[in-house]
Amino acid sequence: MTRQELVSHIQQKQSYLCVGLDTDIAKLPKHLQGRSDGVVAFNKAIIDATSAYCVSYKINTAFYESQGIKGWEAMQETLAYIPDTHFTIADAKRGDIGNTSAQYAKTFFEVLPFDAITVAPYMGEDSVRPFLEYENKWTIVLGLTSNTGSNDFQQLLLSRYDETMSMVPHITQGTLEKCLYEHVLETVSGWGTPDNLMFVVGATREEEMENIRRIVPEHFLLVPGVGAQGGNLEDISRLGLNSDAGLLVNASRAIIFAGGEEDFAEKAAMAASAYRDEMKQYLK
Repeated sequence: MTRQELVSHIQQKQSYLCVGLDTDIAKLPKHLQGRSDGVVAFNKAIIDATSAYCVSYKINTAFYESQGIKGWEAMQETLAYIPDTHFTIADAKRGDIGNTSAQYAKTFFEVLPFDAITVAPYMGEDSVRPFLEYENKWTIVLGLTSNTGSNDFQQLLLSRYDETMSMVPHITQGTLEKCLYEHVLETVSGWGTPDNLMFVVGATREEEMENIRRIVPEHFLLVPGVGAQGGNLEDISRLGLNSDAGLLVNASRAIIFAGGEEDFAEKAAMAASAYRDEMKQYLK
């Protein structure tokens, strides 16, 4: 899916909602537990109930890979069921040396024809480049995540000496400081374009969103963490929206497990509709 197509869908639906199909078999409604097709039946019902309110679906591959071949088949069947009008994301967080990444790219762009895949940038450009070489496919690079462990690396301060900055009052002795995640955003944004490259920014990082938009003003941001993780949609939208919307806000558990009985799909539709209705206000 091209950027123009994605933006068009957002404008038509007045929504930048992404529904996360993080389908935990332990949380399936009782009437679906134990069924060989329980995961697929659940996902199809969720898609039918929410497709009018969202523009994207994100499949967290861990919930499927953990089930072996059966899980992969469920992921493939779920992906095939998602309408072509919806942007599909493989939340796989891959990233390895070039020839290995090329195989990952083939897996999630050809064998499983997702529109996008999440990628970890720790191994550098040659680990990301194979994903970016696919036309009309998107690479979504981890930027600043919402988990506690992001403090271990992503927010470490990097320093370098620059004589030209020694006259700036608030910078002592010419030392420039920035966080590692800022360096990642600045560097990786040069590997692709706003037409094929997005960044993951956790919804609980709204205090950093203004700074992130300064670094990557035109790129789309995939923002997980709204709902069960406590992210605030209003703040994220106020600080993160750009002229093309530029956001895909993901909600998983808050939508797909909004209800745990046989009416789970109806409850999911209500939750997705509420998010869409709120997003309408911010897109005006």
